[in-house]
Amino acid sequence: MTDMPNLPRRRVLQGLGLGASAAALGAGLPLRRAMAKELVVGFIYVGPKDDYGYNQAHAEAAAQLKTMPGIKLLEEEKVPETDDVQKTMESMIELDGASLMFPTSFGYFDPYMLREAKKYPDVQFRHCGGLWSKDKHPMNAGSYFGYIGMAQYLNGVVAGHTTKTKKLGFIAAKPIPQVLINVNSFTLGARSVDPSITTQVIFTGDWSMPVKEAEAANSLADQGVDVVTCHVDGPKVVVETAERRGMFTCGYHANQAALAPKGYLTGAEWNWITVYKMFVAKTMAGEKLPNFTRGGLAEGFVKTSPYGPAVSAAARSHADAVKAEMLKGGFSVFKGPLKDNKGNSVIAGGVAYPETAIELESMNYLAEGVVGSLA
Repeated sequence: MTDMPNLPRRRVLQGLGLGASAAALGAGLPLRRAMAKELVVGFIYVGPKDDYGYNQAHAEAAAQLKTMPGIKLLEEEKVPETDDVQKTMESMIELDGASLMFPTSFGYFDPYMLREAKKYPDVQFRHCGGLWSKDKHPMNAGSYFGYIGMAQYLNGVVAGHTTKTKKLGFIAAKPIPQVLINVNSFTLGARSVDPSITTQVIFTGDWSMPVKEAEAANSLADQGVDVVTCHVDGPKVVVETAERRGMFTCGYHANQAALAPKGYLTGAEWNWITVYKMFVAKTMAGEKLPNFTRGGLAEGFVKTSPYGPAVSAAARSHADAVKAEMLKGGFSVFKGPLKDNKGNSVIAGGVAYPETAIELESMNYLAEGVVGSLA
């Protein structure tokens, strides 16, 4: 294998044959994972590690793991949600002895990660998302995710203080519950500052559509929107387009401040190192890993970007005060009475949902103040 160091791992096993890889390797040398004295951890990303978005947030956390003693880190980027990811996982396990795997993209889970988890019962697999179920999935697999709606609410508070036109914009991929929670949280945060503020939402139709994202940002600028945010895999295009058009931006996934030195206000960021350190520490201590892991702002699973130069003292003070309340516990973004943008009551008066509430996982509405539709 010494002549293949620069080939993608999935290519190595593709040459061997996915099903026959273990036998082929085992015939020539002992499996590395049987000999490994260090913990070998594998990360797989669907896009580039420097996308200023979803993949970068995971890669930044993985980079921090490299500083921990006894860790060998494996990474492969730009792996599509096809059997390529299965080949990559198998390569990391067979060639390098990986015993803890983090396939980070949504589409990696079923059937690819599940197949590998069944094939390698001694390897632990943890997937970023909410798809694992104890009733039907292997116990050496599991899921982790975070509640980022409160950070989006804080984005909205800062945006609400910053906007002059009272028109905000939100560029989103798909109208699924997780995205709708973010759109609505951002809007509710802004309207806590000024109830006359509206948020124009544009759905692009997929997680990475750079052309459509640029078109959406320009369209919002043309409509008088002066603060924009997004929920797409890579916010780079949105942030850069907004900066060119003179709009302010609130980031998502990772810190995009470098892309908009004038207009970047703050951002809702994932802080995945909290999760990964926990999994690594438990593995190295020989402890059982949790199959279902969740946390929010208070648990350190998410964080907010530092304030940019355009954020006023009033905005900082207000957002900091709200954040302090969130960290105390008991804060609810979604509480009644709340109507959707069609005038229907969606949360009755006196009802408040914590971010962990199961009811929020089926959200199917845009809150009052959001301009747009789900269709």
